[in-house]
Amino acid sequence: MQPTLEGGGTTTMNRAWLGFASGWAIILIGAVIAHLVQTSDGISVRDVRFAGGEGKTLSALLYVPASATAQTRAPGILAVHGYINSRETQSGFAIEFARRGYVVLALDQTGHGYSDPPAFSDGFGGPAGLTYLRSLEMVDTDNIGLEGHSMGGWTVLAAAAAMPDAYTSIVLEGSSTGPPFAGDGSPTWPRNLSVVFSRYDEFAGLMWGVERAAEVGSSAKLQALFGTTETVIENQIYGSLANGTARALKQPAVTHPGDHISHAAIGHALDWFAQTLKGGRSLTNDDQIWFIKEIGTLLALIGLVVLMAGSFNLLLKLPYFSRLANSHTAAYPSRNRRWWLLGAVMATVPVATFYLFFQWAAVLLPPSAWLPQGITNQVAFWALLNGLIIYLIGKLTNQSAPRERQLVPSALIALATIAIAYVAVELMGLLFLVDFRFWIVGLKALSSHQAQTALVYLIPFIAYFYLALRGLHNGMSVKNDSPLKAYTSNAFIMAGGFLIFLLAQYTTLFTTGTLLTPTEPLNTIVMIQFVPLLLIISILTTFTYRRTATPLPGILINALLSVTLKAIDVEVHSRRPSHPIPANLKFRATSLNEGIAERLGAAPELD
Repeated sequence: MQPTLEGGGTTTMNRAWLGFASGWAIILIGAVIAHLVQTSDGISVRDVRFAGGEGKTLSALLYVPASATAQTRAPGILAVHGYINSRETQSGFAIEFARRGYVVLALDQTGHGYSDPPAFSDGFGGPAGLTYLRSLEMVDTDNIGLEGHSMGGWTVLAAAAAMPDAYTSIVLEGSSTGPPFAGDGSPTWPRNLSVVFSRYDEFAGLMWGVERAAEVGSSAKLQALFGTTETVIENQIYGSLANGTARALKQPAVTHPGDHISHAAIGHALDWFAQTLKGGRSLTNDDQIWFIKEIGTLLALIGLVVLMAGSFNLLLKLPYFSRLANSHTAAYPSRNRRWWLLGAVMATVPVATFYLFFQWAAVLLPPSAWLPQGITNQVAFWALLNGLIIYLIGKLTNQSAPRERQLVPSALIALATIAIAYVAVELMGLLFLVDFRFWIVGLKALSSHQAQTALVYLIPFIAYFYLALRGLHNGMSVKNDSPLKAYTSNAFIMAGGFLIFLLAQYTTLFTTGTLLTPTEPLNTIVMIQFVPLLLIISILTTFTYRRTATPLPGILINALLSVTLKAIDVEVHSRRPSHPIPANLKFRATSLNEGIAERLGAAPELD
């Protein structure tokens, strides 16, 4: 059968090259934009590694303004991300801090990003991060700020507890003091503290013991921290800046993860450090350019999807892979009542089972030596069970999928497509020191250790995509569908249910102050990432199926994409032995920090 394009036109090599080149061009434009923003005003950004506790290596991005030298030392800030994030998530804060003359160390917590596992160990890496920041010759050690989002707040509090005289002030973004993850706050500890807790933060109960985030001023724990028995008033300074006992509350109108893309949340941190640290550059808090970098990395992420589609199309023109090119078949002559019913079921069931299967996985598949990533374990468990459900639905409705052929060329073209994408990811990091991301959704290269772990997770993800994508294409395709209809319907089936449910969740949060599922804040935030990732998956699998009439290439491409180019998950468990480090760089945690990992046991319910 002659290879055809959608719509029946004959493919041409020029058209294939155009898609391939367009992907690279979009990536390059996005990367340059992101790089220029984060290096504006002469800022240099460096990828650094340094010694943590018990022989661990920690990772960070170091932002150094041009004005910071050994002769003219600058104030420093340790900036730390939250649970299941990485150092890049803090780039909005880091860019604006650096533009104001602060040296910024954006840390990967232990077990996150490129820092050695396990997570939650050694004060989350905070004390070691503060030690390293203070060791830099361009840093004024008398002017050190600490800023952390969510679990990153507990990271900087661990640093403050371990080194009580090594910092000047703190900003907690969507975080809190108190057990089991931090020391009890008081009117005198930690020093000069700003609490930025958004009005629609999903973790109001966990963090401050109140039902709604907007009511955090009435929290007994917050009042004890501020040294008052009355409702804490936003924008009022309690205590004394001069004595190091100052306290302030700010409540921007965003959600917990929304702090990362909030001019107000970032602006409050800028204001606090301007008041408490000396030596910074005077800029108003509304002078912020970090969002342009988010647009750049989003553009690059779109370009990566275009590149993968273009690469697949180009590879399909090679003689060996041309055998895969076929006109796609259809399961339905048109969209009838049965199609709409099955489509609704396929879109709804993954959402309806989401929280339940995640809860089961937390009990049945806790982090272990071979499956060390807590959230990935839950996603894999959810995926496998939903794949089986989709398979059974197909059986019960008498849907039958043809036997798949051309397994070897399908596997090789998938590997080649992902390899090209991986080259782009590596070059993005190497040349521009940015990743493919927007907000809390990011794709980046794996370390060698993470690559080994990814091979283990590849097995359940291949099984899921095999069951789910065969059901989608062999069971739900419609004859004579235009490309627009095919892409739209497949996107709805894969991501639409999550999108509709999240709209209901956050409409409820913004109108009542609580989620529809107030006991599931973490998994709801995890669910947000499913919408763009499943959208990308639906685009790639529809693109490949319409050109090959088999879901196999799409199955393998998306399985590889899911485990090798995903936002790096937290490693709760480590199977690597500790390695020695120079004695003068070793960090000895306080008794509080030494006990944190032991007390946690498993991943906490936080972002």
